[in-house]
Amino acid sequence: QVQLVESGGGLVQAGGSLRLSCAASGSIPGINYMGWYRQAPGKPRELVAGITKLGSTSYADSVKGRFTISRDNAKNTVYLQMNSLKPEDTAVYSCNAQRFGYYYWGQGTQVTVSS
Repeated sequence: QVQLVESGGGLVQAGGSLRLSCAASGSIPGINYMGWYRQAPGKPRELVAGITKLGSTSYADSVKGRFTISRDNAKNTVYLQMNSLKPEDTAVYSCNAQRFGYYYWGQGTQVTVSS
């Protein structure tokens, strides 16, 4: 089992920045991928950014150049640095970990960007 706890969401004005954190605990070995997803009201959940165990990253086109995913293996934590935020980035952001074919989710954190 893997437990994920997100933090760092909040309300920010357009153009501002936030950093989300996702702390993992439990069965850490074997986690080969972690990602950040988001879901806005009335829209499907989408993958925002992901990072593999080896550090390779990927991003949704809508956030490229603005968001950066990183990980601190010593702290078992993944971060999502979000810059130049736009109102359309408003959503619940959830952390995901993949381990041996199983998907684990955090509880989600709300990000609201005002115009």
